[in-house]
Amino acid sequence: MELQQQFEQAVANSKTLSEKPSNEILLQLYSLYKQATEGDAAEDNAPANPFDFVGKAKFNAWSELKGKSKEAAMQAYVDLVQKLKS
Repeated sequence: MELQQQFEQAVANSKTLSEKPSNEILLQLYSLYKQATEGDAAEDNAPANPFDFVGKAKFNAWSELKGKSKEAAMQAYVDLVQKLKS
């Protein structure tokens, strides 16, 4: 199966996990998804509200993946979802 198809299947599978992942895992899933679909985080995507702690955490997690290729992010996402499903 092609990586793009595996990624799309993993995205669908992530919504049907038997139990909700921890916040740390959810941040990993979010940041890998954003890196795979949009590439590096741009500063203008940062939350403007200083009290948006969730948005800030999500943006920071995504920013940490700067430079990671879309393909590598897709593969990491697929691997993480497979790990969570087992």
